[in-house]
Amino acid sequence: MDMGNKRMAVLVGCNYPNTRNELHGCINDVLTMKEVLVKRFGFDLRSVQLLTDAPGSVVLPTGANIKKALSHMIDQAEAGDVLFFHYSGHGTRIPSVKRGHPFRHDEAIVPCDFNLITDVDFRQLVNRLPKGASLTVLSDSCHSGGLIDKEKEQIGPRATITTNNAKVPSQSPKVIPFESILQHLTSLTNINTSDIGTHLLEFFGSDASLKFRLPPLERDQFESINPDEGILLSGCQANETSADMSANEGGGKSYGAFSNAVQMVLKEHLGQFSNKQLVMMAREVLQAQGFEQQHPCLYCSDQNAGATFLWQPEC
Repeated sequence: MDMGNKRMAVLVGCNYPNTRNELHGCINDVLTMKEVLVKRFGFDLRSVQLLTDAPGSVVLPTGANIKKALSHMIDQAEAGDVLFFHYSGHGTRIPSVKRGHPFRHDEAIVPCDFNLITDVDFRQLVNRLPKGASLTVLSDSCHSGGLIDKEKEQIGPRATITTNNAKVPSQSPKVIPFESILQHLTSLTNINTSDIGTHLLEFFGSDASLKFRLPPLERDQFESINPDEGILLSGCQANETSADMSANEGGGKSYGAFSNAVQMVLKEHLGQFSNKQLVMMAREVLQAQGFEQQHPCLYCSDQNAGATFLWQPEC
């Protein structure tokens, strides 16, 4: 891909304050990334949109607002542009209707209003990219492997790392179980059904995920455009959880384990490196820290696996 003229980003941090699902490091993750994008990767601050659920936030990271921000970014894109989406927050898995799906679940992120954004939504966004533009998604959330539907696996469940005995600081999984999401949505709709799509359509209407708004035959037509320009760096495999680290130990600040691992790699390696190298180095960082059940993954075309992360300009 040619070097881009524009560099645009949407950064979303959901801490779910004052709820039983509260996390602590997600807003810190995207604030740190915002600084790195500007100082290292040449992003204009005016082209970086930040959505968080911090107290006083004017625009909250609801499902509709996140999709609106992503759609607007893609609408502005031209050939050669570099687009980036960093999400730090809860993820979940919903029952899959796809035949032969390896985990029998589909992946989704959980915005602050529980209006799920699914793998089908990310596939549709990637398919809308103009030729020659790229969209890199870094999702620090549980079950984030495979979050771009039908994207090719480059580093995934088949890649393993040996375990060690390193001590892991206090942590919480960044996951809201399907049953808890269903219970919450049922309280909003008062409909007695276990079909999550019914609840989402009833409460969010046209803002609900495409996965639930489109008939199955039309939804299945969202095939990948081979090779496409979607690049997913996931915090874990589809059947794993990602950790939210507490600040209790050592008096440090809270952070997402994967987001922090990426930042550590960026600090230690100032030159260019590929998407594949970044994911493998982040895996090594997590392994050294004792995260034996969290394996970051990479999904993209063969060409983009070896492409420079965020097309970093040469020093």
